[in-house]
Amino acid sequence: MNIESALKETMAIDGALGAALVDYESGMSLGTIGGGQELDLEIAAAGNTEVVRAKVRTLATLGITDGIEDILITLGTQYHLIRLISGSHGSLFLYLALDRSRANLALARHGLKRIDNELTV
Repeated sequence: MNIESALKETMAIDGALGAALVDYESGMSLGTIGGGQELDLEIAAAGNTEVVRAKVRTLATLGITDGIEDILITLGTQYHLIRLISGSHGSLFLYLALDRSRANLALARHGLKRIDNELTV
């Protein structure tokens, strides 16, 4: 699965508002889909890069060698999921914003894991 098809598959997850594939070393998005005036995916990509970097640093400081699968940020009306891409040597993540009233969090996490396993960058 390439980047474009991975992003399309991500948007097929119930409740999806927008998605991005991001290189957290540079903070640049490799692709985005969805979003809009209420969700600027370029700003979200840059901001979530800082979240991932902070968590990676914290785990290193704690001496935890286990890898991050995903990070969940829960808002009043949205879920924001960050899935680190397993085959990217830790430098890429898939970001998905969901409408909380329409999303099933467990199914969304399962869908991102499937996309992660099939994505080739």
